Amino acid sequence: MIQSNLIRLFEDSIRMNWDRPAMSDYGHARVYTYGDVAERIEKIHLILRQAGIEKNDRVALIGKNSSNWAMTYVATVTYGAIVVPILQDFKPGDVTHIVNHSESKLIFAGDPLWEQLDIHAMKGLMAAISVNDFSVLAVQTRQQTKEELKAALKQAKKEQDNKDLEAEDVAEEIPIIDASILSPDTIDQLFEEKYQGNFHRDLVRYDYKDNSEIASINYTSGTTGFSKGVVTPLNALAGNVSFGLSTKIAFPGSRFVCFLPLAHAYGCAFDFLSNFCAGGYTCYYGRPLAAQILLRAFAEVKPTTIFTVPLIIEKIYKKMIQPLLEDPTKSWVLSVPLMKDAVLMTIRKRLVKAFGGEFTQMIIGGAALNADVEAFFHKIKFPFTVGYGMTECAPLISFAPYNEFIPNSCGRVLPLMQARIANPNEQGVGEIEVTGENVMRGYYKNEEATALTFSEDGWLKTGDLGVIDENGNIFIKGRNKTMLLGPSGQNIYPEELEDKLNNMPYVLESLVMQREDKIVALVYPDMEAVDANKMTQEQIRQRMEQNRKLVNAQLAAYEQIHEIRIYPHEFEKTPKKSIKRYLYNANMGE
Repeated sequence: MIQSNLIRLFEDSIRMNWDRPAMSDYGHARVYTYGDVAERIEKIHLILRQAGIEKNDRVALIGKNSSNWAMTYVATVTYGAIVVPILQDFKPGDVTHIVNHSESKLIFAGDPLWEQLDIHAMKGLMAAISVNDFSVLAVQTRQQTKEELKAALKQAKKEQDNKDLEAEDVAEEIPIIDASILSPDTIDQLFEEKYQGNFHRDLVRYDYKDNSEIASINYTSGTTGFSKGVVTPLNALAGNVSFGLSTKIAFPGSRFVCFLPLAHAYGCAFDFLSNFCAGGYTCYYGRPLAAQILLRAFAEVKPTTIFTVPLIIEKIYKKMIQPLLEDPTKSWVLSVPLMKDAVLMTIRKRLVKAFGGEFTQMIIGGAALNADVEAFFHKIKFPFTVGYGMTECAPLISFAPYNEFIPNSCGRVLPLMQARIANPNEQGVGEIEVTGENVMRGYYKNEEATALTFSEDGWLKTGDLGVIDENGNIFIKGRNKTMLLGPSGQNIYPEELEDKLNNMPYVLESLVMQREDKIVALVYPDMEAVDANKMTQEQIRQRMEQNRKLVNAQLAAYEQIHEIRIYPHEFEKTPKKSIKRYLYNANMGE
């Protein structure tokens, strides 16, 4: 068990860093100190108390990256409830499923997102609170019983002295909770009554919750039937945070720009939790990921450490560096040793300056980095490293600082984790399995999936194929799982997309995979239906394009199918009738 208790880490950081800047939202002038954050946490505690939330009740949280999102997360955990972070990219139906499956009693949601949701479809939900300004978005209602209607009618007749009042004149829907008791005005009044204008750091004392207890349930996917809620104990989060503190990735006064989704384990653990517990400052970037605006944020904040995903780095590489390397009027310089070194150092300086100029290292995770980009970064001695993790480990499994990073690896296994290779082949490649402090408790209400994910002796099966050298460095060779990764590290499950595609007209079966960061689907048409309707090849293509648009309308932005390619015959299958996916990884041709 990790010695540092997560709730005590929150508490200590707030008390020790009371007047330090804690967080802000990019594009907004307001900077919240740790004292400001403490006051907001206390007010959210009052909201939870007014709503009747008890210890270990689930509280859902969905919205863009923001200070309010971060403060709501800390408030929920320090209250003793279990937070259910939901990616804002999920479709309304998926969000509804997660809220219901997690049995959440309250949801904090971004206003535009809430407009697409229906509280009546979320049966256990009592109320929805705006994560933008903490106003009440909606309260749950229920239908009155006949006895209640009769009593209300009798009372109404008595009060109005109206014998002709009919039952239908009495409202049939009554709120489960009074919205007024959750309003900002009420909460402010309760706060003032409790503290009389004298709220200070010594009053920040949160109820103890053991690290073995649950902190959050993170859903790796939102689509019904494939959803898996990762049950994360406080211990796993404390393990990641403690590592961030001990390695000085985050420290008092460190500065981060958080553009990775907060509802995703990677951004949550380091951009947010580690930096907050260290006494650092995080600027939350809640806008669409546009490289030009993001670089502007880096220039303004001047982060001390940068957490990113390969897609961002690869885009900047292609935009800023590749044109220089491929320009025939300049590329000859790279063939002259002395001039080559000077050019490469100029590129390095330009790249460091583009990211603010003051970071000690860039940490890349969430997906594999392009081999050419990695090789070039090594050549120019750019301070970067590649880590490895998964939501089930909250997320970190391996990491090495940039000056100890071994090329093509994804760092060393963490001291608080162990890793092994299961069933290695002649080259030593096998499935990576891990155990240790960061590992989840299992999947919420999904014993079957939990059993399949752990070995008989309790090690977590990562689904990744690789080798581990004598120094504990992990080298991933490929994915045993079918899971794909979106541009910000979001999990994409091809089976979900195939399920939807296979329900489309003229589709017999499909196979979804990723090519150059784009989702591509191979489709074998229903030839019986095609022949019956005497369709031409062009008509089949047009129909598949229509299918693609119809399916994309049901998918999150990061899951969008870029192209459908017609496959000429049925896919080869195993005896269990599963498609042999590995046969199609190398050749995506028609």
